[in-house]
Amino acid sequence: MTTNYMNTQLMSINKTIIFGINDLAELAWYYLYYLTNENKTDIPVAFTVNKEYLTQDTFHDLPVIPFEELEQHYSPSEYNLFAPIANNVLREKIYNEGKQKGYKFISYISSKCTNFAKSIGENCFILEDNTLQPFTTIGNNVVLWSGNHIGHHSIIEDHVFFTSHVVMSGHCCVKKGAFLGVNSTLRDGITIGENSIIGMGSVVTKNVPNNETWIGSPAKKK
Repeated sequence: MTTNYMNTQLMSINKTIIFGINDLAELAWYYLYYLTNENKTDIPVAFTVNKEYLTQDTFHDLPVIPFEELEQHYSPSEYNLFAPIANNVLREKIYNEGKQKGYKFISYISSKCTNFAKSIGENCFILEDNTLQPFTTIGNNVVLWSGNHIGHHSIIEDHVFFTSHVVMSGHCCVKKGAFLGVNSTLRDGITIGENSIIGMGSVVTKNVPNNETWIGSPAKKK
């Protein structure tokens, strides 16, 4: 009876393929394998990379499959994808290509995250000690490294990367593709433009246009 019960539980787990064989992929594997299993949600079954970067057949005793051939080995109807990639442009590319292949993407949200968000999209990697206040909206393909504060009524659009200990005050909007450095701070009510970069330790007190890099306290265009 015990064996049958455990098999039933294992069948309820979503089978997930992780993109990459680098540090972020290894961290994703760790979080999914050691932490998410407790809640019987997602379990990694393979890794995938673009064929030109395929340097090994296995990683953590799981197969590594060329991304170009992935659906031939793992059907999109049976397996999910997770692409924890640091580079926003590459992460967006792989996310879009995975969707075109027909895959659904999981999101990992740490159980040690204080989460009151209104909504969180696909392929988000949200680590421990993040605080997501009420009425916040998180888009698709967003990485929130550990220890960030996302203020109430704020919006983070798609393909954004927050490093650690970013303080985002209430009623802010971070547009798609933006990157925020460690210990940066956003005053309330401002907008960070598309594909912009906020340097580490910067204090941003006004709107940042698209495609600009701002550094300093108060932050100014570099």
